[in-house]
Amino acid sequence: MNKFLLSAFIVIIGITFIGRLSYLQVFNNAGEKVSDDVAVKAIYDYPERGYIYDRNGELLVANQPAYDVMVIPKDVKPLDTLEFCNLLGLEKEQFIKNLNKAKVYSPRLPSVLVHQLSKEDYARLQEKMRKYDGFYIQKRSLRYYATNSGANVLGYISEVNERDLANNPYYKQGELLGKTGIEKEYEDLLRGKKGVKYIQKDRFNRDIGPYKNGALDTLPEQGKEIHVTIDKKLQEYGELLMQGKHGGVVAIEPSSGEILALISGPTYDPALLVGRERSKNYTKLYYDSISKPTYDRSLLAETSPGSPFKILNALVALQEGAITPDTRIMCYHGFYVGSTKRGCHCGGGMRDMTSGISNSCNAYFAGTFRKIYEQFPTTDEGMDVWEEHMKSFGLGDFLGYDLPTGKRGRIPSKEYYDKWYGDNRWSSSYIISNSIGQGEVSATPIQLANMTAAIANRGFYYTPHVLKKIDHEDISIPEFTKAKYTTIDKKHFDPVINGMALVYKQGTASRLQIPDIEIAGKTGTVENFTRIDGVKTQLTDHSVFIAFAPVENPKIAIAVYIEHGYFGSRYAGHIASLLIEKYLKGKITRTDLEKRMLEKNLEAEYAKPHSGQPFIINERVW
Repeated sequence: MNKFLLSAFIVIIGITFIGRLSYLQVFNNAGEKVSDDVAVKAIYDYPERGYIYDRNGELLVANQPAYDVMVIPKDVKPLDTLEFCNLLGLEKEQFIKNLNKAKVYSPRLPSVLVHQLSKEDYARLQEKMRKYDGFYIQKRSLRYYATNSGANVLGYISEVNERDLANNPYYKQGELLGKTGIEKEYEDLLRGKKGVKYIQKDRFNRDIGPYKNGALDTLPEQGKEIHVTIDKKLQEYGELLMQGKHGGVVAIEPSSGEILALISGPTYDPALLVGRERSKNYTKLYYDSISKPTYDRSLLAETSPGSPFKILNALVALQEGAITPDTRIMCYHGFYVGSTKRGCHCGGGMRDMTSGISNSCNAYFAGTFRKIYEQFPTTDEGMDVWEEHMKSFGLGDFLGYDLPTGKRGRIPSKEYYDKWYGDNRWSSSYIISNSIGQGEVSATPIQLANMTAAIANRGFYYTPHVLKKIDHEDISIPEFTKAKYTTIDKKHFDPVINGMALVYKQGTASRLQIPDIEIAGKTGTVENFTRIDGVKTQLTDHSVFIAFAPVENPKIAIAVYIEHGYFGSRYAGHIASLLIEKYLKGKITRTDLEKRMLEKNLEAEYAKPHSGQPFIINERVW
C-alpha cells in the first residue's frame, strides 16, 4: 500500500511539472522575455493610428504610409557606404552618426537609421536592400491632415526620446507617440496596439522560421477613432480672421462645456510637423521669438482680463447685498484713489448697473468694489469672500480640461497682499485696480470663455473638454457632465445680462450688432506695460472681448484676446461677433466687419522694439 501511494505521489508531481513547463513554453510568456533571447528576432507590426473627426463627423486627421530604414548593428556587413548613402539621400557623416547611435542603444536590437521615406524613395530602394545585410525597411503610418488649422489643439506626434523610453516600457527606440494636444492627451486610445512576430535564428544568425511556430505572435490592433468637440469650419474661419494678429480665441457650448474652437495666433499648418522635414520645421517654429507659433496663447497666455472682469464684481456685489441693480454712482470722468485720479471713457454722469456695464464705467465699478469690502468688519474677511466668489467661476486654478497644457491664472488672496503691505496694513483702495480687471488678477482665454459660459448659464458651468465620441459611441465622463455651480444665486444674473445685452444695442459694441441674433457681451481694454531699461513703459493696449448668444438659450460663449489690439471692440469685438454669426448662421452677413478683419493686421505693432516682452500683471497699478 505504501509503495502504491509513493508511486502515485511521484506520478502526480511529474505530471504537475510537465504541465507547468508546457504552459510556460507554449501558452505563457511570463518569466521569459523573448526579446532578450539572442537567438530570437522580434519584428513589430505597427497599427494605423486612430482617425480624428470633428463634432460634425468631418475628418481632421488620418494617416498616410511611410517607411523607415531599420538597422540591426550586429548584422551589418561591410558595404559601399557612399552608394548606400546616395540611395538614402543621407550624408555620410550623418549615416555614421546614426549607426553609432544605434550601436549604443543595442547592437542586436533594431533601430531607425532613416525616418519616414517617401513612397518614391521606398520604391527606388526596396529592390536593392538585399545587398545590405543588417538593414531592412519597416512600414509605418504618418499623420495626414484634412485641415491646415488646429495645430495647437490637434498636436503632433514624433519619435520617442530617452525620457519617454525610461517612463514607458511599451515604446521602443524609433517609435512615435503624441507630444502635444489631443495626440498626447489621448495617446493610449489613438496609438492602438502593435503586433509582433518572433523569428528563430540558428547559430549562424540565419532566420530559420517562426519562434515556437508563432505561438507568441500577435496581430496589431488599430487605434480607436475619436470625435472631438471642435467645429472644423469655425476653427478654420477663426484662424483666418486671426492672420496677422497675436492672441487667443476660445469658444464653448455653455450647455455642455464642449470646446467649439481653440485658436492661437499666430499658428502653423500641422502638416509641417510630418515627414523628414519635421525636425527642421519645428526648430524654425520654436525659435521664432516674435510670433511664437508653438506657444498656445488660448491656454497659456495669462492676461489681465480687463473690463469683462467688472461683470464678476457686479455679481459679487449683488450677492453680498452691497448694491442693487438700481444703485447709482457718480462718474466724474474717472475716480480718485487718494489724490490720484484714474480716468474713465464712459462720458461721465450718474451710473446704475445697466449703464455701468453697457458703457464700461470705471468709476461705477470702483465704487461697487469698495462697497463689497464695506460689508465686512475687516479687509481680510472681505478678501476671503471675494476670492471664494471669483474662484467659483473657474478662475485662479486649473480648469481640469482634457488637454495637456495650461496655466492657473491668478486670483490674489489676503496672504498675497500681506506680503506686499503687511498684515492689516492695506484696504480696498490699495487693490482698487482689481475692480476693473487690472492690478493683480489674471486669466487665460479659456478661463475667460468658461467664465462667460457660467454667466450664460446663470450660475453654473461644465468643465471644458474636447473628447466627444470614441469609435462613434457617445461617451459620458463624470467630470465633464457634472455641473459646477458658482457661489452667486441665479436671480442676480438677469440684471447683469441685461447690461451685457445693451453693450451691443447701445453701448461700447453697438457698431458690432449681428442681424437677427441677440448677443450679450463685454468689451475690455487692457493696459499693457513692460520694462525698458528698468523703466516701466506703457505699450499699445490689449483688446479683450467676451460674449454669448443667443441671450436666451445660449449656444456659444466666446472669449477673444488680441495682443496690442487697442480697445476691446476694435479687434477682439469684431472677431467675436463674426465667429458667433458663423457658428449660429453658418454664413456671414456683416461682410463689412469681415473685410476689415481680413485686411487689417497688427504686424507693425509686433515689430516694435520690446513689443514681444511680457506685460506687467503683478505690479500695483494706480
